Amino acid sequence: MKRIAIPIMTHPGIELGGYTVRQAVTDGAVHADAIIRLSQKYPAAATTAIMDLSVEAEAFGAEVLFEDDNIPTVIGRTVSDFDSVQALQVPDLSAGRVPEYLKANRLTAEAVTDRPVYAGCIGPFSLAGRLFDLSELMMAIYVEPDTVNLLLEKCTEFLLKYVSAVKRTGVSGIIMAEPAAGLISNDDCREYSSKYITRIVEAVQDDKFTFILHNCGNTGHCTSAMVETGAAGLHFGNMSDMVQVLRECPSDRMVMGNLDPVKILQMSLPSAVRQATAELLEKTAEFPNFILSTGCDAPPRVPFRNIEAFYDALDEFNKKG
Repeated sequence: MKRIAIPIMTHPGIELGGYTVRQAVTDGAVHADAIIRLSQKYPAAATTAIMDLSVEAEAFGAEVLFEDDNIPTVIGRTVSDFDSVQALQVPDLSAGRVPEYLKANRLTAEAVTDRPVYAGCIGPFSLAGRLFDLSELMMAIYVEPDTVNLLLEKCTEFLLKYVSAVKRTGVSGIIMAEPAAGLISNDDCREYSSKYITRIVEAVQDDKFTFILHNCGNTGHCTSAMVETGAAGLHFGNMSDMVQVLRECPSDRMVMGNLDPVKILQMSLPSAVRQATAELLEKTAEFPNFILSTGCDAPPRVPFRNIEAFYDALDEFNKKG
């Protein structure tokens, strides 16, 4: 059986175009060009947008720090108690850089027609953590659950509007990144993340639009909460045991992961990348629903020879099969 690969990878495309990360995350045309360049260079089974988890928080009014060579980061707190959450306005789709991300999705969908194009967005619990402060949010689920649920309602309302708009750009699906939900228990993940994500999945997922849920914070303890969302694809980080994950996931779901994007893909020699990729493929060979991927978004400055080693290992595995 031939195995396919869908690494979450955009930064090498930014570098191929000679752009800075700041340019790519603020200009939809640059963002799209980076994705298109990467799709032309490598045989990924689908192309993916930048995993930028600051866009939605910025739309809500969060302060964001921009640097030339790193993904933007949210700084400070936007809300801190029930009253400030109650006063928080759910933004429209003209806020912040949302229009540029919608433009990037539309331009990429128009240009890349030989494979699926997956947009990206943040998950509701992770978005709430960027607005409330993640450490404070994790305490608040026990001492201020009404505040947390109100904030999650507002986050979900916005994400539903945003993902619906993403769908209208013509992309094939979306990868929702919900890493913060991996820091809480399975029961809390179900209560404060999955039940909200399910509403979005049920509203947008269909035969032409695939919903993929990414949770690189999951170490294996909240896989069942991820499955319960109904997402057609489940994407796991390098802290998860892929074989165990595959045993716990229904065979009709795409299960994706989980080569370490920093330790292996960015920092290792090509021979080590090839070996790690080959070992992951061998371990998961019995599962037809496995899709080879990175454990998270590949960071800036991944050596191109390492990306080639990743695909070389995939080719060698498929030739043996």
